[in-house]
Amino acid sequence: MKKKIIFIVIGVAVVAIAAFFILKPKTVDASKINIETAEVKTGTISKTITATGTLEAITTVEVGTQVSGIVENIYVDFNSYVKRGQLLAKLDTTNLAAAMDQSRATLDNAKAELDYQQANYDRLEPLYKKTMLAKSDFDQATYNLNKAKASYNNALAQHKKNKINLDYAFIHSPIDGIVLNRAVEEGQTVAASFNTPTLFTIANDLTQMEVQADVDEADIGQVKQGQRVEFKVDAYPDQSFSGTVTEVRLEPTVTNNVVTYTIIINAPNPDYKL
Repeated sequence: MKKKIIFIVIGVAVVAIAAFFILKPKTVDASKINIETAEVKTGTISKTITATGTLEAITTVEVGTQVSGIVENIYVDFNSYVKRGQLLAKLDTTNLAAAMDQSRATLDNAKAELDYQQANYDRLEPLYKKTMLAKSDFDQATYNLNKAKASYNNALAQHKKNKINLDYAFIHSPIDGIVLNRAVEEGQTVAASFNTPTLFTIANDLTQMEVQADVDEADIGQVKQGQRVEFKVDAYPDQSFSGTVTEVRLEPTVTNNVVTYTIIINAPNPDYKL
């Protein structure tokens, strides 16, 4: 019994000593403590997603021709600055001018026939009203007049059409801009029978570009209109360009079971690097 009490006393003493060393506060050398302070400031937290896209001018117009013919003259080249209404090229007008001259002659003939039938009608109408002319003769005069009017209107429409086609032989710029591409050479024949051939591609303003980027469906929820965007191009890998999201298109594109959404980014380009 005494031995058991001795062992208990020894055990309690060991636990007390161990607790003393464990719970004893450690002394720290204050000279070794390094405290850094900083001023509280507001900052920007950015989220990063990865997307690829194409860079192009905001407004690009493909200039074609509605008539067929041989390209007689070209007045602009690649990178030429053009104004709205400026003459870009001219097609050979020989056949178009001949067609217009022919329709002009047909119109003159129709006008002469109309004048004759109108005069004949004016002579016969008083006689018919006085019952001095048979109704069949007056009906024939009326028919001839109406037919002459129809022939004149048809000839007039055909002449206007030929004049418009002749005007189409002179290719003018629809916008102010710069010529990005010239797809024809002088002497080349262009055919506009089935579709409109593209002669020039003109960009309106290269100081304002847009990026059409494809964003994965998992990331599209983080993209909002008006957000600031930074992107890089292969030509300048060490330089970042900035822009703003102007449009998030709702229609998805599925490619190899990957769903993406197209976003439009407006990118200023004052130094024409893009």
